[in-house]
Amino acid sequence: MPSHKTKAETTGLFFSVSIILFPAFTSTHIGIGGGNRPGLPSDYSTMNIEFKWFSVESLQNELEHHSGIKYIRNPFQIKDLHKDFRRLFLQISKEIGSPVSQNTQGDLLLDIQDRGFAPNDLRARGPYSNRKLSFHTDRCDVIGFLCLQPAKSGGENQIIKSQEIEKIILKERKDLHQILCSPFPLKRHNMDSLNPSPYCLQPIFSWKNQFFACSYLRVLIDRANQDPECPSLTEHQEEALDFLDSVCERAELQTKISLNKGDMLFLNNWTTLHRRTEFIDYNEPQKKRHLLRVWLSMPNSRPLNSMFKENFGAVESGAIRGGIQANPPA
Repeated sequence: MPSHKTKAETTGLFFSVSIILFPAFTSTHIGIGGGNRPGLPSDYSTMNIEFKWFSVESLQNELEHHSGIKYIRNPFQIKDLHKDFRRLFLQISKEIGSPVSQNTQGDLLLDIQDRGFAPNDLRARGPYSNRKLSFHTDRCDVIGFLCLQPAKSGGENQIIKSQEIEKIILKERKDLHQILCSPFPLKRHNMDSLNPSPYCLQPIFSWKNQFFACSYLRVLIDRANQDPECPSLTEHQEEALDFLDSVCERAELQTKISLNKGDMLFLNNWTTLHRRTEFIDYNEPQKKRHLLRVWLSMPNSRPLNSMFKENFGAVESGAIRGGIQANPPA
Protein backbone atom coordinates (compact mmCIF):
# COMPACT_ATOMS: atom_id res chain seq x y z
CA MET A 1 0.00 0.00 0.00
CA PRO A 2 1.23 3.55 -0.60
CA SER A 3 2.74 5.52 2.22
CA HIS A 4 1.12 8.89 2.96
CA LYS A 5 2.47 11.98 4.65
CA THR A 6 0.61 13.87 7.34
CA LYS A 7 1.22 17.01 9.34
CA ALA A 8 1.66 17.16 13.08
CA GLU A 9 -1.41 18.34 14.96
CA THR A 10 0.18 21.62 15.96
CA THR A 11 -0.13 25.20 14.80
CA GLY A 12 3.53 25.86 14.07
CA LEU A 13 6.33 24.01 12.30
CA PHE A 14 5.40 20.62 10.84
CA PHE A 15 7.48 17.61 9.97
CA SER A 16 6.52 14.56 7.95
CA VAL A 17 5.34 11.33 9.49
CA SER A 18 5.07 8.17 7.45
CA ILE A 19 1.59 6.64 7.69
CA ILE A 20 0.29 3.44 6.16
CA LEU A 21 -3.42 3.35 5.36
CA PHE A 22 -5.15 0.17 4.27
CA PRO A 23 -8.44 -1.72 4.55
CA ALA A 24 -9.16 -3.97 7.52
CA PHE A 25 -7.02 -7.06 7.89
CA THR A 26 -9.39 -9.85 8.90
CA SER A 27 -9.02 -13.27 10.44
CA THR A 28 -9.39 -14.98 7.06
CA HIS A 29 -5.67 -14.31 6.54
CA ILE A 30 -4.65 -16.06 9.76
CA GLY A 31 -3.79 -19.65 10.59
CA ILE A 32 -2.17 -20.80 13.81
CA GLY A 33 0.82 -23.01 13.02
CA GLY A 34 2.13 -25.88 15.12
CA GLY A 35 5.22 -25.76 17.29
CA ASN A 36 7.03 -22.81 18.83
CA ARG A 37 9.10 -20.13 17.17
CA PRO A 38 12.74 -20.52 18.25
CA GLY A 39 13.76 -18.05 20.92
CA LEU A 40 10.21 -17.28 22.07
CA PRO A 41 8.46 -18.31 25.28
CA SER A 42 6.57 -21.60 25.06
CA ASP A 43 3.16 -19.89 25.01
CA TYR A 44 3.96 -18.09 21.73
CA SER A 45 3.21 -20.42 18.82
CA THR A 46 4.00 -19.35 15.27
CA MET A 47 1.26 -17.63 13.29
CA ASN A 48 1.29 -18.33 9.56
CA ILE A 49 0.49 -14.88 8.21
CA GLU A 50 1.34 -13.33 4.89
CA PHE A 51 1.90 -9.63 5.56
CA LYS A 52 0.93 -8.20 2.19
CA TRP A 53 0.10 -4.79 3.60
CA PHE A 54 3.58 -3.54 4.44
CA SER A 55 7.15 -3.71 3.19
CA VAL A 56 9.67 -4.57 5.88
CA GLU A 57 12.50 -2.94 3.95
CA SER A 58 10.50 0.27 3.45
CA LEU A 59 9.54 0.41 7.12
CA GLN A 60 13.11 -0.18 8.29
CA ASN A 61 14.37 2.47 5.87
CA GLU A 62 11.78 5.01 7.05
CA LEU A 63 12.74 4.47 10.68
CA GLU A 64 16.50 4.61 10.19
CA HIS A 65 17.03 7.06 7.34
CA HIS A 66 13.97 9.31 7.15
CA SER A 67 11.34 10.47 9.66
CA GLY A 68 12.11 7.87 12.33
CA ILE A 69 8.35 7.47 12.82
CA LYS A 70 6.01 4.82 11.40
CA TYR A 71 2.34 5.16 12.29
CA ILE A 72 0.18 2.30 10.98
CA ARG A 73 -3.55 2.83 11.22
CA ASN A 74 -5.55 -0.26 12.17
CA PRO A 75 -4.57 -2.96 9.64
CA PHE A 76 -6.90 -5.55 11.17
CA GLN A 77 -10.14 -5.89 13.06
CA ILE A 78 -9.05 -6.35 16.65
CA LYS A 79 -12.31 -8.14 17.53
CA ASP A 80 -11.24 -10.94 15.19
CA LEU A 81 -7.90 -11.26 16.94
CA HIS A 82 -8.81 -10.96 20.61
CA LYS A 83 -7.19 -14.32 21.37
CA ASP A 84 -4.14 -13.91 19.15
CA PHE A 85 -3.13 -10.26 19.10
CA ARG A 86 -0.02 -10.88 21.24
CA ARG A 87 1.40 -13.47 18.86
CA LEU A 88 0.41 -11.33 15.88
CA PHE A 89 2.17 -8.21 17.18
CA LEU A 90 5.23 -10.19 18.20
CA GLN A 91 5.47 -11.81 14.78
CA ILE A 92 5.08 -8.46 13.04
CA SER A 93 7.81 -7.07 15.31
CA LYS A 94 10.12 -10.00 14.53
CA GLU A 95 9.71 -9.25 10.82
CA ILE A 96 10.99 -5.73 11.51
CA GLY A 97 13.80 -6.41 13.99
CA SER A 98 14.87 -8.57 16.93
CA PRO A 99 12.76 -8.14 20.10
CA VAL A 100 14.85 -7.78 23.26
CA SER A 101 13.93 -8.38 26.89
CA GLN A 102 12.13 -5.57 28.74
CA ASN A 103 12.57 -6.93 32.28
CA THR A 104 14.35 -9.59 34.30
CA GLN A 105 11.58 -12.06 33.42
CA GLY A 106 12.65 -11.84 29.78
CA ASP A 107 9.30 -10.50 28.54
CA LEU A 108 9.46 -9.47 24.89
CA LEU A 109 6.05 -7.77 25.09
CA LEU A 110 5.08 -5.41 27.91
CA ASP A 111 1.49 -4.57 28.83
CA ILE A 112 1.16 -0.79 29.16
CA GLN A 113 -1.64 -0.19 31.68
CA ASP A 114 -2.27 1.92 34.76
CA ARG A 115 -1.93 -0.49 37.69
CA GLY A 116 -2.72 2.01 40.41
CA PHE A 117 0.61 1.78 42.22
CA ALA A 118 1.38 4.44 44.84
CA PRO A 119 3.90 7.08 43.65
CA ASN A 120 6.57 5.80 46.09
CA ASP A 121 6.14 2.17 44.99
CA LEU A 122 9.21 0.89 43.13
CA ARG A 123 6.84 -0.76 40.64
CA ALA A 124 5.30 2.60 39.72
CA ARG A 125 7.11 2.90 36.39
CA GLY A 126 5.77 5.13 33.64
CA PRO A 127 4.20 2.21 31.70
CA TYR A 128 2.19 1.26 34.79
CA SER A 129 0.78 4.71 35.60
CA ASN A 130 -1.60 7.24 34.05
CA ARG A 131 0.59 10.27 34.74
CA LYS A 132 2.12 12.54 32.13
CA LEU A 133 5.62 11.41 31.19
CA SER A 134 8.61 13.55 30.23
CA PHE A 135 10.26 13.33 26.81
CA HIS A 136 12.65 10.40 26.78
CA THR A 137 14.15 7.50 24.87
CA ASP A 138 14.10 3.78 25.71
CA ARG A 139 16.93 1.24 25.85
CA CYS A 140 16.55 -0.11 22.31
CA ASP A 141 16.94 0.92 18.67
CA VAL A 142 13.20 1.03 17.93
CA ILE A 143 10.19 1.04 20.25
CA GLY A 144 6.84 -0.23 18.98
CA PHE A 145 3.28 -0.01 20.29
CA LEU A 146 0.03 -1.77 19.46
CA CYS A 147 -3.09 -0.12 20.90
CA LEU A 148 -5.64 -2.61 22.22
CA GLN A 149 -7.81 -0.07 24.03
CA PRO A 150 -7.52 3.75 24.11
CA ALA A 151 -8.20 5.74 27.28
CA LYS A 152 -11.47 7.53 27.95
CA SER A 153 -9.52 10.76 27.48
CA GLY A 154 -5.87 11.76 27.17
CA GLY A 155 -2.95 9.39 26.65
CA GLU A 156 -1.78 11.20 23.53
CA ASN A 157 1.63 10.29 22.11
CA GLN A 158 3.87 13.31 21.56
CA ILE A 159 7.02 12.94 19.46
CA ILE A 160 9.88 15.27 18.58
CA LYS A 161 12.90 14.87 16.32
CA SER A 162 15.91 14.88 18.60
CA GLN A 163 18.30 16.29 16.00
CA GLU A 164 16.00 19.29 15.55
CA ILE A 165 16.30 19.86 19.31
CA GLU A 166 20.06 19.48 19.08
CA LYS A 167 20.30 22.07 16.28
CA ILE A 168 18.21 24.59 18.23
CA ILE A 169 20.38 24.22 21.32
CA LEU A 170 23.54 24.54 19.23
CA LYS A 171 22.18 27.79 17.77
CA GLU A 172 20.71 29.31 20.93
CA ARG A 173 23.05 28.00 23.66
CA LYS A 174 26.28 26.66 22.18
CA ASP A 175 27.81 26.48 25.66
CA LEU A 176 25.08 24.12 26.86
CA HIS A 177 25.24 22.08 23.65
CA GLN A 178 28.85 21.22 24.40
CA ILE A 179 27.85 20.02 27.86
CA LEU A 180 25.07 17.80 26.46
CA CYS A 181 27.66 16.10 24.25
CA SER A 182 29.66 15.08 27.32
CA PRO A 183 28.93 12.11 29.62
CA PHE A 184 26.08 12.21 32.17
CA PRO A 185 25.59 9.65 34.94
CA LEU A 186 22.47 7.47 34.75
CA LYS A 187 21.38 5.52 37.81
CA ARG A 188 20.72 1.82 37.26
CA HIS A 189 16.99 1.34 36.64
CA ASN A 190 14.90 -0.30 39.36
CA MET A 191 13.94 -3.07 36.94
CA ASP A 192 17.58 -3.70 35.94
CA SER A 193 18.38 -5.69 39.07
CA LEU A 194 20.88 -8.06 37.40
CA ASN A 195 23.13 -5.17 36.39
CA PRO A 196 25.97 -4.97 38.97
CA SER A 197 26.90 -1.36 38.12
CA PRO A 198 25.15 1.34 40.20
CA TYR A 199 25.34 3.76 37.28
CA CYS A 200 26.67 4.26 33.77
CA LEU A 201 28.05 7.28 31.91
CA GLN A 202 26.84 8.27 28.46
CA PRO A 203 26.27 11.48 26.44
CA ILE A 204 22.86 12.81 25.49
CA PHE A 205 23.96 13.96 22.02
CA SER A 206 26.65 12.04 20.16
CA TRP A 207 27.97 11.09 16.71
CA LYS A 208 29.71 8.04 15.29
CA ASN A 209 30.85 7.92 11.65
CA GLN A 210 28.66 11.00 11.04
CA PHE A 211 25.57 9.24 12.46
CA PHE A 212 23.73 11.28 15.08
CA ALA A 213 22.28 9.68 18.21
CA CYS A 214 20.31 11.02 21.15
CA SER A 215 19.71 9.03 24.35
CA TYR A 216 17.86 10.73 27.20
CA LEU A 217 16.05 9.59 30.32
CA ARG A 218 16.18 12.40 32.84
CA VAL A 219 14.56 10.44 35.65
CA LEU A 220 17.65 8.17 35.80
CA ILE A 221 20.00 11.17 35.64
CA ASP A 222 18.16 12.82 38.54
CA ARG A 223 18.26 9.59 40.54
CA ALA A 224 22.01 9.37 40.00
CA ASN A 225 22.39 12.96 41.17
CA GLN A 226 20.58 12.09 44.41
CA ASP A 227 22.61 8.92 45.05
CA PRO A 228 25.89 9.28 46.99
CA GLU A 229 27.28 6.27 45.07
CA CYS A 230 26.93 8.14 41.76
CA PRO A 231 28.64 11.28 40.43
CA SER A 232 26.81 14.52 41.16
CA LEU A 233 25.73 16.90 38.43
CA THR A 234 27.41 20.25 38.10
CA GLU A 235 25.37 23.44 38.08
CA HIS A 236 26.04 23.79 34.34
CA GLN A 237 24.89 20.22 33.65
CA GLU A 238 21.60 20.88 35.45
CA GLU A 239 21.16 24.09 33.46
CA ALA A 240 21.78 22.18 30.22
CA LEU A 241 19.14 19.57 31.10
CA ASP A 242 16.62 22.24 32.05
CA PHE A 243 17.19 24.04 28.75
CA LEU A 244 16.87 20.78 26.81
CA ASP A 245 13.54 20.11 28.54
CA SER A 246 12.32 23.64 27.82
CA VAL A 247 13.10 23.29 24.09
CA CYS A 248 11.22 19.98 24.00
CA GLU A 249 8.16 21.80 25.39
CA ARG A 250 7.91 24.04 22.32
CA ALA A 251 4.62 22.93 20.80
CA GLU A 252 5.65 23.73 17.22
CA LEU A 253 8.29 20.96 17.40
CA GLN A 254 5.87 18.25 18.52
CA THR A 255 3.98 15.70 16.48
CA LYS A 256 0.87 14.45 18.30
CA ILE A 257 -0.69 11.07 17.62
CA SER A 258 -3.68 9.57 19.43
CA LEU A 259 -3.64 5.81 19.00
CA ASN A 260 -6.96 4.06 18.47
CA LYS A 261 -7.74 0.38 18.79
CA GLY A 262 -5.59 -1.64 16.39
CA ASP A 263 -3.17 1.20 15.56
CA MET A 264 0.58 0.57 15.64
CA LEU A 265 3.39 3.06 16.14
CA PHE A 266 7.13 2.48 15.71
CA LEU A 267 9.80 5.05 16.69
CA ASN A 268 13.56 5.24 16.22
CA ASN A 269 14.92 5.89 19.71
CA TRP A 270 18.15 7.46 18.41
CA THR A 271 16.43 10.13 16.30
CA THR A 272 13.19 10.83 18.21
CA LEU A 273 12.10 11.50 21.78
CA HIS A 274 8.59 10.63 22.92
CA ARG A 275 6.20 10.96 25.82
CA ARG A 276 2.61 10.27 26.73
CA THR A 277 0.15 12.75 28.20
CA GLU A 278 -1.86 12.06 31.34
CA PHE A 279 -5.00 10.03 30.74
CA ILE A 280 -8.30 9.14 32.40
CA ASP A 281 -9.55 5.57 32.20
CA TYR A 282 -13.04 4.15 31.99
CA ASN A 283 -14.31 2.53 35.19
CA GLU A 284 -14.89 -0.83 33.51
CA PRO A 285 -11.71 -2.99 33.67
CA GLN A 286 -12.15 -4.27 30.11
CA LYS A 287 -12.25 -0.70 28.78
CA LYS A 288 -9.12 0.60 30.52
CA ARG A 289 -6.29 1.90 28.34
CA HIS A 290 -4.10 -1.00 27.19
CA LEU A 291 -1.12 -0.99 24.82
CA LEU A 292 1.46 -3.62 24.01
CA ARG A 293 5.08 -2.44 23.84
CA VAL A 294 8.05 -4.05 22.11
CA TRP A 295 11.73 -3.10 22.13
CA LEU A 296 13.58 -3.91 18.92
CA SER A 297 17.23 -4.23 18.00
CA MET A 298 17.41 -3.35 14.30
CA PRO A 299 19.46 -5.05 11.56
CA ASN A 300 20.07 -1.68 9.85
CA SER A 301 20.84 0.30 13.02
CA ARG A 302 23.44 3.05 13.16
CA PRO A 303 26.85 2.76 14.86
CA LEU A 304 27.06 4.34 18.31
CA ASN A 305 29.62 6.15 20.42
CA SER A 306 31.68 3.65 22.42
CA MET A 307 30.32 5.04 25.70
CA PHE A 308 26.99 3.29 25.02
CA LYS A 309 28.54 -0.18 25.15
CA GLU A 310 28.14 -0.61 28.92
CA ASN A 311 24.43 0.22 28.86
CA PHE A 312 23.48 -1.30 25.49
CA GLY A 313 25.94 -4.20 25.22
CA ALA A 314 27.11 -3.37 21.68
CA VAL A 315 27.70 -0.26 19.57
CA GLU A 316 28.37 -1.66 16.09
CA SER A 317 25.92 -1.04 13.26
CA GLY A 318 23.36 -3.86 13.05
CA ALA A 319 24.49 -5.52 16.29
CA ILE A 320 22.00 -7.03 18.74
CA ARG A 321 21.85 -4.51 21.57
CA GLY A 322 19.67 -2.95 24.22
CA GLY A 323 17.06 -4.39 26.51
CA ILE A 324 17.24 -5.59 30.12
CA GLN A 325 19.28 -8.58 31.23
CA ALA A 326 16.91 -11.45 31.97
CA ASN A 327 17.23 -14.17 34.57
CA PRO A 328 18.66 -17.40 33.10
CA PRO A 329 16.03 -20.07 32.45
CA ALA A 330 15.48 -22.52 35.28
